[in-house]
Amino acid sequence: MTTLLWIILFGFLMSCIALVGSVTLVLKQQTLDRILLPLVAFAAGSLIGGASFHMIPAAVEAMDNALALYIWLVAGFILFLALEQFLNWHHSHSQAPSERQPLTYLILIADAVHNFIGGLFVGASFLINFRLGLVAWLAAAAHEVPQELGDFGVLVHGGWSKSTALVYNFVSALTFLAGGLVAYFASARIDVVFLIPFAAGNFLYIAAADLIPEIKKSHDIRTNALHFAAFVLGVLLLLVLRLVFPHS
Repeated sequence: MTTLLWIILFGFLMSCIALVGSVTLVLKQQTLDRILLPLVAFAAGSLIGGASFHMIPAAVEAMDNALALYIWLVAGFILFLALEQFLNWHHSHSQAPSERQPLTYLILIADAVHNFIGGLFVGASFLINFRLGLVAWLAAAAHEVPQELGDFGVLVHGGWSKSTALVYNFVSALTFLAGGLVAYFASARIDVVFLIPFAAGNFLYIAAADLIPEIKKSHDIRTNALHFAAFVLGVLLLLVLRLVFPHS
């Protein structure tokens, strides 16, 4: 398959992850509460592992360890901080009821922006090589599962029907595919390699500022041990992928 077809295929698959909210139709709330935070912990480890073992080393190889690499890395971190500070955007992994209907639209818009940015850097990763693209997609997908579960719950509690929430969640996720296509066609005119360290900054921010704080709230040692184990598993999985499938 060509690079364009890989970007289209994995972009569409990422959009389909938005439909994961449908499992809330068959699972009990108690079961969802039990699995959600371990998934968040695993996603945090995957994002840090993806940034540390794949994205940053690939950027060093492609950009000769220049200062620009670290500027884009920090820029990726700062952008996501700005989105939260000024757009009131925070990834939701809670299914607590929403009191205001307008909040549900903000969630959809924020998700659309987030997915578009994700599509940009995953598309750019596929342009470097297939393995880097696949790893970037896997790390992003690990984060999307708990996020979409939480967002679906907030939409439903905010007054949306379950079927409408699923449809709109899917539509907002299609911007991931759009981002991948923009990266592909833009690469004909500009060098999109800067998106790799930029993506690493995104990964590090989401893991450190959004996900890890959520798994530190429990005071139960068994729960904390489970979350820690899930986090380490996410990191180790990405390390193993790097050792077994080196980029170069």
